[in-house]
Amino acid sequence: MDKWRRKFQQFMAGRYGADPFSRFLSGCIVALLVVNLFVRTYILYWLAVILLIYTYYRMFSRNISARFKENERYMGYRFRVSEAFKKWKFKAEQARKYHIYKCPSCGQKIRIPRGHGKVSIHCPKCHTDFIKKS
Repeated sequence: MDKWRRKFQQFMAGRYGADPFSRFLSGCIVALLVVNLFVRTYILYWLAVILLIYTYYRMFSRNISARFKENERYMGYRFRVSEAFKKWKFKAEQARKYHIYKCPSCGQKIRIPRGHGKVSIHCPKCHTDFIKKS
């Protein structure tokens, strides 16, 4: 067994290997194959096969700089999506705990805790007072 491991390590020397993008592609392949079990279309099957070939091509590629750029592009997209989700989650949590009002004169957003009845709100930016229900 050790002999095969050494041969595989020698084969992979100078090749790109697995990265987060290839793991994402592998997850997509598994998801497509699971959906294909229920839907039974050749399109999903062949799409999974094409993605599998592309994933292995990336892993065995010797063009490390090109694969690194692809992975960086994927990580940028992933970051944007995760940040958008975090922002949406934060806004949802804030909406459960607070009312967010805009000052009628300057438009400054002001966060007021829920459940205090009618409150007088003092704008910190333009010093305008207005009354709202929390």
